[in-house]
Amino acid sequence: MANKAIIAGSSGLIGSNLLDILLRETFYEEVLILVRKELPVRHPKLTQLVVDFDRLEAYADQLTGHAIFCCLGTTRHKTPDRAVYRKIDHDYPLILAQLAHKNGVEQYHLVSAVGANAASSTFYIKIKGETEADIQRVGFATLHIYRPSLLTGNRTEKRVEEKIVTALFKIIDPLLFGGLKKYKSIPASIVAAAMYKQSMQINTGLFIYESDKIKQL
Repeated sequence: MANKAIIAGSSGLIGSNLLDILLRETFYEEVLILVRKELPVRHPKLTQLVVDFDRLEAYADQLTGHAIFCCLGTTRHKTPDRAVYRKIDHDYPLILAQLAHKNGVEQYHLVSAVGANAASSTFYIKIKGETEADIQRVGFATLHIYRPSLLTGNRTEKRVEEKIVTALFKIIDPLLFGGLKKYKSIPASIVAAAMYKQSMQINTGLFIYESDKIKQL
């Protein structure tokens, strides 16, 4: 049976890097991406499924394969409404997990964030933590959770604030060592490469990677 991968969030910084890897490498013979609108990408093993993320159950029968990679996420700037933010960062990833698990998908790979904590008083960190906890309860034999710090890389959209923060981190990164290493900025391409590499392993269980561990992978 051909190895099939599913990506949700393939237009984002990590997701686009991951898509490039999956199409370039030979481990996956089929790649399905869930998109709001088609991407300008063509490849013999790529299928683009245009979906309404508020009706994910309607596409349940297509959520089959070896692994699903969830790179969904938004920002406070793009999504100031907290209810909508929660839907994108929590509800969609959880529903995808539930549907894929019912279909026998073996692995789930979730992009979370450094500091994710369901008990946090910070809304955005709390959402990430709740998403992690709820997906853990779904019951995947293999669940990989990645907690990158500030992501670097070429974005299609220019974010002035992030350019400033990225410049600051070039100064701060060398000062972060020991227990603070996980807060160092990390290229999105490194996160994507780690996700691909881990998906080829046959280990079962729960695996959580902070930024420093992702770099080691």
